[in-house]
Amino acid sequence: VQLVESGGGLVQPGGSLRLSCVASGFTFSNYDLSWFRQAPGKERGLVAVISSTVGPTYYADSVKGRFIVSRDNAKNTVYLQMNSLKPEDTAVYYCKAVRMPNIYWGQGTQVTVSS
Repeated sequence: VQLVESGGGLVQPGGSLRLSCVASGFTFSNYDLSWFRQAPGKERGLVAVISSTVGPTYYADSVKGRFIVSRDNAKNTVYLQMNSLKPEDTAVYYCKAVRMPNIYWGQGTQVTVSS
C-alpha cells in the first residue's frame, strides 16, 4: 500500500498549486480521501474531504472558496487545487485514505507560500 503526494513547492502569495496523491495497493474507489496539513509547531489539521460516493463533503473554513478537492478513480489519484494562496497556507500537506478499519497516509509534500 502506498500514497505518494507531489506538486508542492514555493509559490508567491496569491499564486496557485495543484497537489496530487497517487495511490496503489488497495481499491482506491472504495475509500474516502482527505487532505491534511501541518505547519511547524502546530498540530496536523483537516483541510478537505472527498467521499467515495458523493464527492467533496468538507472544507476547512480557512480554505473555503480557495481550495478544491477532486478525485480520478481511473488514475487512483486525489487532487487538491489551491488558489489564492496565503503565507498561512505554508505547511506539509498529507493525503489520507480511509475505509475502516484501514487507514493509509502519504509521506507529505511541502508547500511554502512566500514572497
